[in-house]
Amino acid sequence: MTPLMTKEDFAGLGAPDLVYVREISAADVLADTQIAETRGLEIDPTQTLYAVHSADGERLAVMVDRASAFAAAVAHELEPVSVH
Repeated sequence: MTPLMTKEDFAGLGAPDLVYVREISAADVLADTQIAETRGLEIDPTQTLYAVHSADGERLAVMVDRASAFAAAVAHELEPVSVH
C-alpha cells in the first residue's frame, strides 16, 4: 500500500514552494466551478487552460496560457515546474 503524504509531509521535504503547471481543459474547470462564480465570463469548454497546483495536488490557479501560469507562480515566490 502506498502511504499518503500530508501537506505537513510535503512541507518537511521543502515542497511548499514547489508548484507544478499542467494543461487542463476549460470543461474540467467549469465542472468544478459554481455557476454564480462564472457569470460574465465567456469560456470555450474546448479551450486548453493551464493550472497551477501545489505539490500535494491542490489547484491554486488557472491561467489562459503557460507563460502566465509560470509568471504568476514566480510572482508569488513559488518554484514552478512543468508536468506533461
